[in-house]
Amino acid sequence: MLDKLIKVEERFEDINQRLCESDVVADMAQYKKLMQELKVLTPIVEKYRQLKSAQATRGEAKEMLDAGGMEKDFRDMVWEEYEEAGRNIEVFQEELKILLLPRDPNDDKNVIVEIRGGAGGEEASLFAGVLYRMYSMYAETKGWKTEILNSNPTELGGFKEVSFMIEGEGAYSRFKFESGVHRVQRVPETESQGRIHTS
Repeated sequence: MLDKLIKVEERFEDINQRLCESDVVADMAQYKKLMQELKVLTPIVEKYRQLKSAQATRGEAKEMLDAGGMEKDFRDMVWEEYEEAGRNIEVFQEELKILLLPRDPNDDKNVIVEIRGGAGGEEASLFAGVLYRMYSMYAETKGWKTEILNSNPTELGGFKEVSFMIEGEGAYSRFKFESGVHRVQRVPETESQGRIHTS
């Protein structure tokens, strides 16, 4: 993994230098291609640099601990720094393993989500509305844009069916496994006698 990270950082620096060259700036297609590659490499390089910083911090703390001659309070502080750096190293290494996985070529594509109220009448439609709001709010937290393509709303604020597009970087990779039937059991808003309803 280390060799790969070194090569990624070298490529990152190379692209940054090339983006400053006038012939690259003049060639819009090449400039765009390099910018897209830089966008992919940036989170990997940033995490790798965090890892190197944590490793340096841990190394310096170890040297101080090995040298000894510190007051107890100061030694405890250095020991805590040493331990925290060790925990960070483990976290950063795991995150880098994920960042280095091959990207799905569809990752930057948009997603169309379709929600239909199943058996259950108005309560199923209300649940479909809750799902739509949940997905919309999630998309909003990610900075993605949503656009309703087709909808069949009900009087109580639900949907018999709704389809919408989610547009934004990484939307496809987040939603590609989000398929199938969702089932819920609860005492619905449409039920006055407290019976459990399945949607």
